[in-house]
Amino acid sequence: MPSLGADMTAGTVTKWLVKPGDVVKRGDVVVEVETDKAAMEVEIFQGGTISKLLVPEGEKVPVGTALALVEGAVPAVTAPEIMPSPPVPAGRVEAAPVMAQTPTAPAQRATPTARVVAHRLGVDLATLTGTGVDGCITRADVEHAAVRRAPTPPPREPAARRLLVSPRAQRLAREHGIEISGVAGSGPGGSITGADIEKAITGRGPTGVAPARVGVTPVPVPQPAKRGPLVQLMERSNREVPHYYLGADVDMSRALAWLASENAKRPVTERVLYSVLLLKATAMAVHDVPEVNGYWTDGEFRPSSEVNLGVAISIRSGGLVAPAIADAANKPLDQLMRELSDLVQRARAGRLRASEMTSGTITITNLGEQGVDYVYGVIYPPQVALVGFGRITERPWASNGMVGAHPVITVTLAADHRASDGHRGGRFLTAISHLLQEPEHL
Repeated sequence: MPSLGADMTAGTVTKWLVKPGDVVKRGDVVVEVETDKAAMEVEIFQGGTISKLLVPEGEKVPVGTALALVEGAVPAVTAPEIMPSPPVPAGRVEAAPVMAQTPTAPAQRATPTARVVAHRLGVDLATLTGTGVDGCITRADVEHAAVRRAPTPPPREPAARRLLVSPRAQRLAREHGIEISGVAGSGPGGSITGADIEKAITGRGPTGVAPARVGVTPVPVPQPAKRGPLVQLMERSNREVPHYYLGADVDMSRALAWLASENAKRPVTERVLYSVLLLKATAMAVHDVPEVNGYWTDGEFRPSSEVNLGVAISIRSGGLVAPAIADAANKPLDQLMRELSDLVQRARAGRLRASEMTSGTITITNLGEQGVDYVYGVIYPPQVALVGFGRITERPWASNGMVGAHPVITVTLAADHRASDGHRGGRFLTAISHLLQEPEHL
């Protein structure tokens, strides 16, 4: 299980895209993984033949857990991390683990998930025989043992039909004290909609009788689960990273005029959004100030030779992801437009790839569409900078001795003071501004 972000500790295997016997090459997508942030496609980092799938679909395992065995592949871990194994008989091809599990004692070897489940169910691992690799005890072994020893439960009464209620209907029912079980649903499959609750409120429910307004149990509306890890990461970033903030106003007159002229020559489906100009200008400005592009790890700054531009995208289920467009500085605007559109669609559909979530070297956030004038963001560690853009507004602007109304955007920089300083950060914002004044060179 690879780490798909600094805030990831575990992931759930949702779908295998390969099976034992399949031949794969480096970069092939082999499994879909659900994290607390999003669903992502995971590529394999070495070629070979899939020998065995170790983690079944639906199981959540910690980062670093082996997911599959690959024959003819070189392990992607260092020698000290590989678990000792018995000698291989002559003529037998031994499979190499994609990721090494944490070494355990020779006796009662078990996966981390199996140990947690065993503790919860009260199963003694010493009494089990593992069915995993080299006799390793798996979660399935523990659950099967718990089922075998459990007494047969008495017959239960048939469960009541589960009510299907829309979020809006739940909210209206809480606010007006409506007993949901007394409302007949008119939605698909008998689901209760907001309109059904509104009819009940006015006493014109489907039964013609106003439902009781007492004894209602409030239905809690939980916060999106995907926001939890992000909150923890941002707390750590604000606590541990010495941020400094800068901002500058940029005249967008030339950029927008050039873009309008270019788009007039194109079919509607091939037109470029102004946000792509912001992406390209940011990526190119990095070449003037490389101190904002890279990672702070092990107490030092490690610059990146490529600009893999992370783009902050809000997802409909709640939370935020920042997948990266690789080598953004060297891609033409048309290609950036296509990749940005594809990235947004796949992010909101839960189809991002692991490499897109882990390769970002600097991140950009654009809240202009939300009506925000400017944004001072929080750095996404281990990156060392985040660039923010607000909306374009008409403001008084002096140019060539004349004052007029110009379209202006505010660009901001949140940077790690360990990797750069205000002087270098100021040069970076100036470089972005200069590039936007010469859009034909982007």
